[in-house]
Amino acid sequence: MKKILLSVCFTFFFQSLFSQDTVQQIVPGRKNSPAHYTKPYVILISADGFRYDYADKYNAKNLLRLRAEGVQAKSMIPSFPSVTFPNHYSVATGMYPSHHGLVYNQFYDRNKKASYTMSDRKAVEDGSWYGGIPLWVLAEQQGMVSASYHFVGTEAPIQNILPTYWYRFSDAKNVDYRIQKLIDWLKLPIEVRPHLITFYLSDADHAGHLYGPDSKQTEEAVQYIDAAIGKLTEAVSKLNLPVNFIFLSDHGMAAVDTTADIVVSSMIDTSRFIMRGGSTSFHLYAKNPEDIQPTYEALRKKENGYKVFLRENIPAKWHFNKSEDRFDRIGDIFIAPVFPKVLSYWSSSRKRIVSSEIGAHGYDPAIKEMHASFYAWGPQFKKGISIGSFENVHVYPLVCRLLGLNYTHEIDGKPKVLRKILK
Repeated sequence: MKKILLSVCFTFFFQSLFSQDTVQQIVPGRKNSPAHYTKPYVILISADGFRYDYADKYNAKNLLRLRAEGVQAKSMIPSFPSVTFPNHYSVATGMYPSHHGLVYNQFYDRNKKASYTMSDRKAVEDGSWYGGIPLWVLAEQQGMVSASYHFVGTEAPIQNILPTYWYRFSDAKNVDYRIQKLIDWLKLPIEVRPHLITFYLSDADHAGHLYGPDSKQTEEAVQYIDAAIGKLTEAVSKLNLPVNFIFLSDHGMAAVDTTADIVVSSMIDTSRFIMRGGSTSFHLYAKNPEDIQPTYEALRKKENGYKVFLRENIPAKWHFNKSEDRFDRIGDIFIAPVFPKVLSYWSSSRKRIVSSEIGAHGYDPAIKEMHASFYAWGPQFKKGISIGSFENVHVYPLVCRLLGLNYTHEIDGKPKVLRKILK
């Protein structure tokens, strides 16, 4: 009987948590300033891991049609490191990762003496981890209602501000449900209708990691996303609203060499360092500063299939060294595999953690496979425009211009880069 009761209790507990993750969160009392009533709308769509060439490679008919009606970039260049959390937040803030603080999907903060991990709900929802002023915070500060169906940073009260409407991350609801929520938001009364909506799709990234960028599964994921974009744009077209769409991704995807992984923890005394990282980069945070130089020199002597840097010597082109590390979160020693190799390590239980990925990202943004997609269409965009590759930090001033938002704080993005794509 006790076992039955315990089982029921656990079932109820997890169902309660599950339901919380799928319920829309609403900040009460928010309204648009009357000055914003006639402003246009922006739906910012991120398809995680949707490489720059996927639409052509897999004949994504809706995206090919929509970009032809608007703007297409040759590619969008991610910030370093070319991984999910840093790059979504670079799009959202117009800042490089070393400037906004999310330097990897997981990292250590020397001042907090704590770690941020994208799977740690408490950290993800703690606004103190996030620098910069993301687009939705800027909008809300200026009296414009915003909404998000998933986007990095939207679950945390950054500067004590959340989007007016938002969801905790969960894959529980299918894409049709999520699209309908976006339409419901756009049908709200003008006083409370969001003018900025962020929307996230993870399918291409999942398929690319598990099966590689050239797989049938990745093709199916691209077609799934393309169908979703087709449904969304068709539904929005019936609302007779001036909606501008931006479709982009955080990074690309590459097939990797897993035949001879590089075991980081076999080369150092792990008791002397806090280690954070993944298959395409590793941060070593020294517990004693005296261990930094000898460990670095030892790693340099063994360099084979990887590059090792002291924090102050990480290449300047990545905007990722000590002089730019505004939150003091980059490792004292930084290890990056030579493309397309991957890193692995021993866990605390001495279990060897080897990447099971067929595809990966996180490498130098100069590598073309790391490049992301960028398409835009709607009433404020020129039609039939093709532009060259550009860095993702320039999206922020573009969205601000579309929505008529003003910013006075320092960012890395430049308004002039994408001004030419607007009417």
